[in-house]
Amino acid sequence: MTNKPFAESSEQNKLPILAVLQHEFAGIESVLEIGSGTGQHAVFFSTELPHLRWHTSDVRDMHAGIVQWLEEADLANLVPPIALDVATDAWPEQSFDGVFSANTVHIMHWHEVEAMFRGIGRILRSGGRFCLYGPFNYHGTYTSPSNERFDQWLKERDPESGIRDVDDLNALAEQAGLRPAEDYEMPENNRILVWEKPANAD
Repeated sequence: MTNKPFAESSEQNKLPILAVLQHEFAGIESVLEIGSGTGQHAVFFSTELPHLRWHTSDVRDMHAGIVQWLEEADLANLVPPIALDVATDAWPEQSFDGVFSANTVHIMHWHEVEAMFRGIGRILRSGGRFCLYGPFNYHGTYTSPSNERFDQWLKERDPESGIRDVDDLNALAEQAGLRPAEDYEMPENNRILVWEKPANAD
């Protein structure tokens, strides 16, 4: 299909993210992607990580584009999108070995970020990992001038959005029963933060 939605950023960051997911999601079976966007990441990671059953999700307005990517890929391990507005929709009843989300928390409002962590705390299996990609601040400080400019742009567009601080996210993770596990440096001043649900948490 020639009219599929396309995000250049997803094309640019997919290989560095894959290198992390190959390690973090080795030996597990099911992943929930929160905010699947265009569906590009889901198709690429499902192709490269065939041992995973990759569950897409997003708000309903995004589903048509995701389905276009999924139907064209026709992968047995790729699941059609779940309707998931993290703050208002019912979360899936099933649990997952892993959760992945890219470039979401700086777009979300803070109450949505809080809701996302609460939901992940419920649906992530004991021993599971949550991998979150994007730009982040540390102890109230930007990691680069470009991230500072990006944050200003975000807040001009939506005052309730913005680059989130790792300290604040760790606090939400702790409340949700998750603990920090890894912090990967990524290209273009991005990171992948990883939290795990302790093995005895169920």
